[in-house]
Amino acid sequence: MFWEKDIETCSRGRLEEMQLERLKKAVDYCYENVGFYKNKLDDAGIKGEHIKHLDDIEKIPFTTKEDFRDNYPYGLLARPMRDIVRIHATSGTTGKPTVAGYTKNDIDMWATVMARIVVMSGASNEDVAQIAFGYGLFTGALGLHYALEKIGAGILPMSSGNTEKQLMLMKDFGSTILVATPSYALYMGESARELGYTPEDFKLRIGLLGSEPCSEEARKKIEQLWGIDVYDNYGMCELIGPGVSGECLHKNGMHINEDHFLPELINPETKKRLKSGKGELVITAMTKEALPLLRYRTKDITELNYNECECGRTLARMSKITGRSDDMLKIKGVNVFPSQIESVLLSIPNIAPHYQIVLTTENYYDKIEIKVEFSDAGLLERYSDLEKLQELISYKLKSSIGIDIKVSLVAPKSLERFMGKAKRIEDLRKK
Repeated sequence: MFWEKDIETCSRGRLEEMQLERLKKAVDYCYENVGFYKNKLDDAGIKGEHIKHLDDIEKIPFTTKEDFRDNYPYGLLARPMRDIVRIHATSGTTGKPTVAGYTKNDIDMWATVMARIVVMSGASNEDVAQIAFGYGLFTGALGLHYALEKIGAGILPMSSGNTEKQLMLMKDFGSTILVATPSYALYMGESARELGYTPEDFKLRIGLLGSEPCSEEARKKIEQLWGIDVYDNYGMCELIGPGVSGECLHKNGMHINEDHFLPELINPETKKRLKSGKGELVITAMTKEALPLLRYRTKDITELNYNECECGRTLARMSKITGRSDDMLKIKGVNVFPSQIESVLLSIPNIAPHYQIVLTTENYYDKIEIKVEFSDAGLLERYSDLEKLQELISYKLKSSIGIDIKVSLVAPKSLERFMGKAKRIEDLRKK
């Protein structure tokens, strides 16, 4: 059992004292070791000695993904390459990848914070964990791998793909934990049914899913499909990988490892701090050696809850990510998040958990179409039922989002399946 009680249940006062001390050190460490931060902090007139209270964090400039691109590949590293034992990076689908370096101490810290998360989700040394994340530069697989290994669980490092073999070995090896993206967990579950498996054929009991948003509706579908409990966790390559936060057995928000990651919420438009409500999550990585980050704008929209959890942990909890301030779609003057669309679709019967959002331009205005896969092939022969389903989806979307959205129903298994992060948006707008 991996349980750091002194940290995970400490008083808010003691935790804030620790955060203030670490924040001061992080500011000075960044100033002394990263040229980018020296220039930014000089411009702002800030050093560690100027941080008297946690609220003084507002004096510190933000760090953004653009800063990573401007300093690609190693310009934000605080340690020389001789101290770097691991390099990870994002996929770089929107340009150059975001690069993260790790010292030996960073790797140890990463395994520790992630071990907390897998244990609070019910994992133990009795488990066999099947990791169906892609290994490589992506942080997800090795982040979970080291944590589960640290608590003594058996590791089946399958990587993603080769689904039939995944399922065969899951059955034969008695895997009890599945580590995957939500979309691949859904795909594996569908494939299992097609191959004649039932949930009783497996010993699976926990899903540790991540790397992409998972709405409550998607979680329920995965849990029903597999007969397991699914737990969410949060992180990103820039911050550490997975390990910033994760759910306990009560599934009432993701506990943030606040002794290492100091969270704030801001209004993404005004950039002012918020005391309550939804906002953009900003994280300061206070204890990383290779890549310390001051006030990193994650662009993820969430809420923070500082009340003690039923599990006894006092660490702040963040709600599920409801969208991103940078992938928000503005259609007919209305802000639309893909997660809103998913929540509506997955609440409707006879809809498969597969959809695509297509954006186009017509007469100088943005248009949105949702391609939705229905699950009952018999509807192809019952046009009136198909029409009613399409009308229901359109009605529910308008009721939830406030605008008319074109809905196109497509046949079962006609939309692409994903073994990694699902690509739900096809942007065909004229730039």
